[in-house]
Amino acid sequence: MSGAALPDFVERAADLTRRTTLGLPGRAAWYAEIRSVEQLAMLAGDSRQRRFVLGAGSNLVLTGDFDGLVLRMAIRGRELIGEDDDAWYVRAGAGEDWHRLVLWTLAQGWPGLENLALIPGTVGAAPIQNIGAYGLEVAERFHSLDAVDMSTGSTLQLDRSACRFGYRDSVFKQQGWHLNGQRVITRVTFRLPKRWQPLTGYAELAAELDRMPRSGSDTGPGSGPASVLTPRQIADAVIAVRSRKLPDPAALPNAGSFFHNPVVSAAVAEGLARAFPGLPRYPQADGGVKLAAGWLIEQSGWKGRDLGRVGMYEKQALVLVNRGGACGADVVALARAVQEDVCKRFGVELAPEPILL
Repeated sequence: MSGAALPDFVERAADLTRRTTLGLPGRAAWYAEIRSVEQLAMLAGDSRQRRFVLGAGSNLVLTGDFDGLVLRMAIRGRELIGEDDDAWYVRAGAGEDWHRLVLWTLAQGWPGLENLALIPGTVGAAPIQNIGAYGLEVAERFHSLDAVDMSTGSTLQLDRSACRFGYRDSVFKQQGWHLNGQRVITRVTFRLPKRWQPLTGYAELAAELDRMPRSGSDTGPGSGPASVLTPRQIADAVIAVRSRKLPDPAALPNAGSFFHNPVVSAAVAEGLARAFPGLPRYPQADGGVKLAAGWLIEQSGWKGRDLGRVGMYEKQALVLVNRGGACGADVVALARAVQEDVCKRFGVELAPEPILL
């Protein structure tokens, strides 16, 4: 990218340290805050330029400087664009804060995202990662998304089938668009069900709900007698559980859950359960079995254990934290050490959740 080609909203040599929640050092050769589709169109067409799309920086490990253009998504806006007998359709800009969107939909009386409360990040990152928690994935509430093709500057729309969602996966990851910025999400539309049903199958969430006082004062589609859960009560329980387990990045830099929960065959899961009777298991619709990565890490002796300037959090073994002054190499070294010990003990491979840039 030549100096003459730079629009005035593009910065040079931008420090990314405070733009990621792990707080690792790194700079971008060029950096742009994207607040409109028109800005993306102005930057499209240069196939020689490396690009990376940044949301809240909550799922990113900086391993050093980036010699390309970082596009920081800041497109705002949220609105109800329609409804039918079955659902409300809510559209939000890619730069909207995810948790604030969840709370806003609940305040409007449109339930469906409550199990995904307090997940860090932006709306635009949610379908890329197919974020999920407590029995719900965003794919189940997804309708469509708008994006810009950065090779041409043209806009396009992808429906649910075109996104090819999988466990923490999507076509954006499958084809590497999240790494090269070939297609950049600008807005996402969600389908929120009018025939709402609570999802409380996870024991941890159910236990928290049992401890919470019930009242008949809540209103909205999920309200009813005092014994009936409301969407907001579920959101409050999710927030309480996550707040106990996950440190505030402003106080202790982290990237949330660092490893994917591994999915193994039913036969492998059964064998592990015989050897380790306390093993948490979650059968999947495709016949596989999801294991709890945090439990595997804790049983391998890494909960609360540090390696240099980084460590696995003492309250949740799945969370890798920066104790202060760490760099990307420190994080990579710890991640590899944890992976090796879990594989040695359980024969299970753990895959990192954050992007390494």
